[in-house]
Amino acid sequence: MPDSAVLSSDEARARPVVARIDDVHKRFTIRKDSSIKERIVTLGRAGRRHRQDFWALQGVTLDINAGETIGLIGHNGSGKSTLLKVIGGILEPTKGTMRRRGRLAALLELGAGFHPDLTGRENVFLNAAVLGLSREETEAQFDDIVAFASIGDFIDTQVKFYSSGMYVRLAFAVAVHTDPDVLLVDEVLAVGDEAFQRKCMDRIRDFQKQGRTIILVSHSLDQVTELCERCVLLEKGRVVFDGDPTAAVARFRDLLEERRVAEKVASGSFDRRPEGAITAVSATVQREDGVQVARSGDDIEISLTIAAEGLESAICRIQIDDALGQKVFATGTDWLKMSVPTINGERVLAFQLRRPQLGGGKYFVNATLMDDRGQTLHNVTQATSFNVEPDPRAIGYVRIDVDTSI
Repeated sequence: MPDSAVLSSDEARARPVVARIDDVHKRFTIRKDSSIKERIVTLGRAGRRHRQDFWALQGVTLDINAGETIGLIGHNGSGKSTLLKVIGGILEPTKGTMRRRGRLAALLELGAGFHPDLTGRENVFLNAAVLGLSREETEAQFDDIVAFASIGDFIDTQVKFYSSGMYVRLAFAVAVHTDPDVLLVDEVLAVGDEAFQRKCMDRIRDFQKQGRTIILVSHSLDQVTELCERCVLLEKGRVVFDGDPTAAVARFRDLLEERRVAEKVASGSFDRRPEGAITAVSATVQREDGVQVARSGDDIEISLTIAAEGLESAICRIQIDDALGQKVFATGTDWLKMSVPTINGERVLAFQLRRPQLGGGKYFVNATLMDDRGQTLHNVTQATSFNVEPDPRAIGYVRIDVDTSI
């Protein structure tokens, strides 16, 4: 039977653990018969064929210590939100144990405790009670909640008349004023306008300074590396990495790239065309230690394998994009005044990028093969990728040495 208990005081004093997840599994049953009629028909005969078990979590074991800011990352469906709900006590594990202590505030589905027919004021007291505050505590915090939410005169209006932004602001304001020991955040920092997002981030940083524990789910990998000191990467319900956020993000991007390449191969994007085709693209970091993560300034070789029969005066171009698809750099044999000899069979063409001062992150390489008239013969988008170590002193596309003075 799943066990959800509070850590004993002796254990808590011995080790400041606020959440202990031990071999947690979570199963959901997906029904394929969508209507009541279909369920009645399948009841008692072949019913199992209309049900499918889905394991959202499989053997997750983690200790979460007081004062940590932890990021949970992974593909959609990897189990991030399910794990957060198990930690918050919203879901019970199918197998394994989950123990926790301290007051917990969960920002999982903002406004989930709001009633549309009640006013903002009434919902503040209702939602605060759900999160564990007494009426006296809520009254003491009420003015701060309203000021944080910037609701103003609408506080006594039914929330069903609120805009989505007002709704989110009020829900977040209530949650962060419950004085939580542990704050669970699931993608809510991506909602609201820019000013409100900055306010949310400021409050998160205040919690960090106060030594509170924060567990954050976010698809913004930059946000994870900026806020978190530890990162857990989930893949198909399993923990595949637990440690430094920069390394976790690099591993996650590798998983994304592996999936993308597999889909591209399955779709035949590398299929050869009669006129000529790019059959392979690789990016190799030129480091003496052989590590394939570039430091800013390391040489990088981009190699294209081209297959053709009697292709004369071919033009090859490469383009490097960042993780968001923005063009960072592009060049080509025609721009470099390089003449490509006639290709019969396969030929490898290499571009040596000398000391590129790239900012940290993942970069994708696009490759294009054209004939001598500039007509595209083959184009491969995101053919390969490479990683660059982040610069802890700055962010952006390029690395620039900076001197400071006062």
